[in-house]
Amino acid sequence: MGVEIRVEGLTKSFGRQTIWQDVSLTLPAGEVSVLLGPSGTGKSVFLKTLVGLLKPDRGHIWIGDRDLPYLPEAQLYDTRKLFGVLFQDGALFGSMNLFDNIAFPLREHTKKSESEVKRIVMEKMDMVGLLGAEGKLPGEISGGMKKRAGLARALVLDPEILLVDEPDSGLDPVRTAYLNQLIVDLNAQIGATFLIVTHDINTARTVPDNIGLLFRRELVMFGPREMLLSSEEPVVRQFLNARRVGPIGMSEEKDVSELEAEAKMGLEVGKLPPIPPQLMPSDGRVRAGQHAPGAWCAAHGVTPPPGSFIDDVGRNWVEEWPRYVASMSPSPAAGGQAAPGAPRPGGGTY
Repeated sequence: MGVEIRVEGLTKSFGRQTIWQDVSLTLPAGEVSVLLGPSGTGKSVFLKTLVGLLKPDRGHIWIGDRDLPYLPEAQLYDTRKLFGVLFQDGALFGSMNLFDNIAFPLREHTKKSESEVKRIVMEKMDMVGLLGAEGKLPGEISGGMKKRAGLARALVLDPEILLVDEPDSGLDPVRTAYLNQLIVDLNAQIGATFLIVTHDINTARTVPDNIGLLFRRELVMFGPREMLLSSEEPVVRQFLNARRVGPIGMSEEKDVSELEAEAKMGLEVGKLPPIPPQLMPSDGRVRAGQHAPGAWCAAHGVTPPPGSFIDDVGRNWVEEWPRYVASMSPSPAAGGQAAPGAPRPGGGTY
């Protein structure tokens, strides 16, 4: 089962360049979270910091009662065993066949017998649909198969946390869809806590329980999927709409004059499209992070935004949402205003 990760005030710089600062969020145990952001905002750096490959300048990463950046080497090594990592390119050893690639962590970090190693490797290969390909070399298989092999290797130590760096990179939309379904199915099957870095908008809109967005060296928002997919934040709407209009520029953020010129021309980032149904496990299970509207509202103190989830009496809120909005008074989610001091989704107050 997955574990909760609490990040508090995390800051990372390389020399004089601040990558991101004062990042705070909680990755709920057993749920799938996605981290978005323009290129160069430090998403991959964030993953490497979470797993302890990079040390932050300041801040905390709590995994249970362990503050990962400040652990002695032996405890850090032990805590890293909770993680599985799927790197962007799969990071397979070109001279090893898939079986040996996937077996590598078991042979390196455990004292299991070869018969036990074989049992585990074949089990994980079966989970990702690679049975029969164990003798192939990485150079003999497709990009999608490499991703699945990397995923199988990330699973062999039965991690409680799985970090996935751009699983869609280099894949066509169909293979990306298959991989997304595999991730959702694995989450339902093993219950690990997933964090996925991606640029793929469809992945962000359909796979996660929670979404965060990095921009201007800060975490702009983090919260339940429905919250970001109905956000009024210009940078969120620009990114999810894939528009040139908005605060994100070609290299980094636009300056004030550029934004003023867009405003004078009447250009807008546009409203976000309707929230699509969330991808569900193939076997029909309920997802760990599937928020019923009542539970979400109680947790955050606001009216839940439109979403594609089933509540505890079986109502489909994709269909129910328009009737629900029509029957209620204005709220932040429906375009109105909350009372001053009311809790804001993801932290803070209005």
